[in-house]
Amino acid sequence: MVSRLVLILGDQLSEEIAALREADREADTVVMAEVMAEASYVPHHPKKIAFLFAAMRKFAAGLEADGWRVRYTRLDDPENAGSILGELLRAAEATGASEVLATEPGEFRLIAALEDSPLPVHMFPDDRFLCSHGEFEAWAEGRKELRMEWFYREMRRRTGLLMEGDQPAGGKWNFDHENRKPAPDDVEFGGPMRFTPDPVVEEVLDLVDARFGDNFGTLRPFWFATDRGQARRALSHFIRNALPKFGDFQDAMLDGNRFLYHAVVSMYLNAGLLTWREICEAAEAAWQAGEAPLNAVEGFIRQIIGWREYMRGIYFLEGPDYTKRNALGHSRSLPAFYWTADTDMRCVARTVEQTRDEAYAHHIQRLMVTGNFALLAGIDPHEVHEWYLAVYADAYEWVEAPNVIGMSQFADGGIVGSKPYVSGGNYIRKMSDYCTSCRYDVGEKSGEKACPFNYLYWAFLHRHRDRFGKNPRMAQMYRTWARMSEDKRTAALQSADAFLGRLDRGARV
Repeated sequence: MVSRLVLILGDQLSEEIAALREADREADTVVMAEVMAEASYVPHHPKKIAFLFAAMRKFAAGLEADGWRVRYTRLDDPENAGSILGELLRAAEATGASEVLATEPGEFRLIAALEDSPLPVHMFPDDRFLCSHGEFEAWAEGRKELRMEWFYREMRRRTGLLMEGDQPAGGKWNFDHENRKPAPDDVEFGGPMRFTPDPVVEEVLDLVDARFGDNFGTLRPFWFATDRGQARRALSHFIRNALPKFGDFQDAMLDGNRFLYHAVVSMYLNAGLLTWREICEAAEAAWQAGEAPLNAVEGFIRQIIGWREYMRGIYFLEGPDYTKRNALGHSRSLPAFYWTADTDMRCVARTVEQTRDEAYAHHIQRLMVTGNFALLAGIDPHEVHEWYLAVYADAYEWVEAPNVIGMSQFADGGIVGSKPYVSGGNYIRKMSDYCTSCRYDVGEKSGEKACPFNYLYWAFLHRHRDRFGKNPRMAQMYRTWARMSEDKRTAALQSADAFLGRLDRGARV
């Protein structure tokens, strides 16, 4: 009987993964490996590394208990080859296997490595997703604009989620207008479910502390779920205790509350510990039982079968060069405060501090605080991309790159978004309480005391007028700019120049 290797990557921790379905439990050998090449191609947050290593070890143990032959290599194994391909070659030599079964990775970098393998690699589609590459390509073909809203409606029809016959529940596809309430005075949810590290996790934490202790990010306390059972409990905790108010406050930000009513299950979903279907069906069941309102459930489901699937579709449709796109020609280096939080802009400092401590920030903090600042300041989008890929526990290139290169930085020229997501400080003031304790005054439009988002916003519009001046979604902004007095326009531009000059010199801003 021919023996084959079955490659399982750290974000493929599902017993239903395609390569396992194609394998022979009696003859084949599962290969899993903690390798430095994957742990260090960007300086990953220590919590992300620990989460994946611990979850991998537990998943491998579960496979062995289920009768699979597993060859698992730990990072500190002296024989560790240091890369996925190296571990496959080492396993082939040890077992006599002559070919590999693999599920398509979520990054072109790894796909290319497997395609260059001297061992034949049979790569199967990753069908944990709702929409295949071919289906997304068929949907995209011939469209002038690849808008997520139209794609999302197709996914709703396909799944039947929140559908009443051929019509959306409640008569509308999208309840986003109900999901933009400012930060509440009190939050009744105590945050995501936290798990005490067991001996497996503790051993991994010690390893990660020793090998990656200098990386950006706080390792302990560590509370993530690291197996499917824990991940399912974390999901149930959210559905029961937070989903009812998730919709209302999903865009809100609070200085003293890092999680509000967010689920914080994306890392479990992206690693394979949860499936999109069970998450969405649990949310839908809560609505059907009268335990959560439609606006909350629709907004939550849209993030999963809408944005998540759409982002993956864009990534694979656009190809390996997508992360190098720079449509706006931005070239400023990423400021040091993205790593240190050493800035007087309270919204940025708090978001970076939270990212450092939790390997998590919610979508508005990512898009409208750190992402918004990077776009307004003209930061090199590839550097921005690599920062987001490094610092968040749920970040894999297939989902992170379109969100950053496309949605956040407009570096793809408008494939993902019809306009750049930019705003002045007033949006942050409306959706958070950050501004109340900030050194800068969000009410001031120019000068040393003014919120930098205010004058950087107008400087961005001025700088890119040729590109965006005729964009109908930005017409009102440009009309407002045109109505300003010459003195006000000059003051805004001079304030922006002075601020960016301090930024370039490395001065505290």
